Amino acid sequence: MAAPVSTRLFKLVKESELRVEVGVEALFRLRLLSGTAEIFGTELPPENWVSIPPRQKFAVMSYFSSYLFSARFLPGMGPPWKWKVSARSSTLQTSYVNVHAVIDGRRTRAKASSSSDLVASQGPRVIVVGPTDSGKSSLCRMLVSWACKQGWKPMFVDLDIGQGAITIPGCIAATPIEMPIDAVEGIPLEMPIVYYYGHTTPSANADLYRALVKELAKTLERYFSANAESRVAGMVINTMGWVEGLGYELLLHAMETFNANIVLVLGQEKLYSLLKDVTKNKPNVDIVKLHKSGGVVSRNPKFRQKSRGQRIREYFYGLLNDLSPHSNIVNFSDISVYRIGGRPQAPRSALPIGAEPVADPTRLVAVNINQDLLHLILAVSYAKEPDQIISSNVAGFIYVTDIDIHRKKITYLAPCPGELPSKLLIMGTLSWSES
Repeated sequence: MAAPVSTRLFKLVKESELRVEVGVEALFRLRLLSGTAEIFGTELPPENWVSIPPRQKFAVMSYFSSYLFSARFLPGMGPPWKWKVSARSSTLQTSYVNVHAVIDGRRTRAKASSSSDLVASQGPRVIVVGPTDSGKSSLCRMLVSWACKQGWKPMFVDLDIGQGAITIPGCIAATPIEMPIDAVEGIPLEMPIVYYYGHTTPSANADLYRALVKELAKTLERYFSANAESRVAGMVINTMGWVEGLGYELLLHAMETFNANIVLVLGQEKLYSLLKDVTKNKPNVDIVKLHKSGGVVSRNPKFRQKSRGQRIREYFYGLLNDLSPHSNIVNFSDISVYRIGGRPQAPRSALPIGAEPVADPTRLVAVNINQDLLHLILAVSYAKEPDQIISSNVAGFIYVTDIDIHRKKITYLAPCPGELPSKLLIMGTLSWSES
């Protein structure tokens, strides 16, 4: 029996939006009949159906009157999707567009400067900050997509290890964006620069988080110095939602490390005031307060955990299960697994009387291969030697599906066939279950 289909015609007046939350098992289809509309800064193609996968939350924004024809498919029970049309009075999209215009002006001025002057020709470095569920990721997507529509090729930087906008959770990453981000497929992964932190909270190893942020920043500085086009386009940086205590300290560290000169604060007056005060002697840094969109949906810890699992699944199987990962077997002796941090810097006997040994957060520790690796996500490092692991980005990830202690073999899932590009693997606490 065919799944029931429900259709609906929406009319969006000037500067209004349609907010949609797709259910766990549902498939939502959307078609633009007339006018213009966009999702996260990317225009919808006229007359073409766009299929939105399950578990997606998005808003269709129209700056002129538009007609949208939607169809929903109901493969399961329960409400498959939620929707709400928001008028101009309750949307902040226009203020976001105005911010983009200011950023675009800075890019234009940077391009007009001498290309040999690395300081004058440096485009805007925008960092988006705010508490959890304030719309940071969505705003970042809009800003880079709008920039691409103007012909720029900005760098998108993701420091949110909890969700992973570029690749799987547990990573900090960056990638150049050359075209508006596809509303369905998301951020392209042709040229990502990825460092594996291995945990979903910075409190697991804050010093390692800082070290990897520095490594990514150094890599991008080298990239910008050699690429004038990217340098004038600048970067847009997404951050974590932890903005108090250690989270606030790491936020300040990121601002300084990436030399951010535009700070967009979403949804919290206290954070705005703190950042205004801490940057009062830095006239080249602009702190801009923005209200969070009314379309932002709060996500509980259980939902976030499911989202992390879904992101990992998408890495191996694709957003629409259109990829075919490969199962491979390797001998224990053919790989070396390391974790970062843990063991004390010195034995207790070597310390002064009464002193306690302190774990070294950036110490590289060789891991004995055993059942503890089962269901873990391991990163494949580009490092040539173990002491280069922290300073090296990663080629990709594997998922450990079986450990045969007797035969000394590991079975793992990889996104592509063939041998691993490196025998040096990094483990953290990030795990996954296919079931």
